[in-house]
Amino acid sequence: MKAVQVDRFGGPEALRMVEVPRPEPASDEVLLEVRAAAVNRVDILLRSGRYHTPPTLPFVPGREASGVVREVGSGVDDFRPGDPVVALAGRPGGYAEFMAAPARRAFRMPEGLDWASAASLPIAWLTAWYCLGRVARVQKGETVLVHAAASGVGDAAVQIAKYLGARVVATAGSDEKVAWARSNGADWGINYERQDVVSEIARITEDRGVPVVIDAVGGPVFAVSLKAVGRGGRVVALANVSLEDSVVNTRDFYPKNATIYGFQIANLMEEGYDPRQDMEDLMGLVASGTLRVHVDHVFPLGAAGEAHAYVEDRRNRGKVVLLPEEG
Repeated sequence: MKAVQVDRFGGPEALRMVEVPRPEPASDEVLLEVRAAAVNRVDILLRSGRYHTPPTLPFVPGREASGVVREVGSGVDDFRPGDPVVALAGRPGGYAEFMAAPARRAFRMPEGLDWASAASLPIAWLTAWYCLGRVARVQKGETVLVHAAASGVGDAAVQIAKYLGARVVATAGSDEKVAWARSNGADWGINYERQDVVSEIARITEDRGVPVVIDAVGGPVFAVSLKAVGRGGRVVALANVSLEDSVVNTRDFYPKNATIYGFQIANLMEEGYDPRQDMEDLMGLVASGTLRVHVDHVFPLGAAGEAHAYVEDRRNRGKVVLLPEEG
């Protein structure tokens, strides 16, 4: 089968189309014929060798994919060939024509959910859903600051926060992205390239600060998050895409009795979290049109390098997806 493989760490050119054996599902796995695979920041970090636990070379990237079940392992009772599913962390990864994935990490798709939207849910959208609802426990009427609101996680966080009844302040790196976030439901927008985020938050909240911050950027932005949060507020740190250190002043948060949470969806699952109910809720809301996954750009599988460059250049507004067959 065709797959995109990384056999050396590097830039987007390190992604190469190769022929590899089609995987055989283990007793607890399903074999998925991939219809769409989402591109995530973690894929870029893994490809470049900058992830905190670099993978063993060679490897096929792709942490999430949607498709049709073609085979099931001998111990799998929940799925049958022909079932449409979205799945997490298969082998090889989702940048391939077929992927074997643990049945416990596969979720049957409802009617009305398209392949590209489904493939975009298990990482960015599930992360935003869990962080807002379970970690930060956002309440109706609260104000949520969402950094990088035009990213995949940002797109999800803005919409989910609004669904929970919150008001949203969105930050982005251009006026165009700020306008896009506003059209996506954000109540206020801040262009961090030309506006001081902390000053703008103080103006918007009348110096109270925000109750909740969703920080999917990290690095220097984390220090901004701590300054922007209000008394008794919650900061959820779920990434460090800049790979820079965060230099913070503890005076920016301890007098406020603020709470700081760290979050990573993969580690949460390793600790025993079963995402099935949350995924069913999310898929249902997207299938019904209540929430909308914005798929910014679709690339054929052979153009995975272009897709990575597109995301690295921060051109996307929402998700970028690979399709095994063009169109």
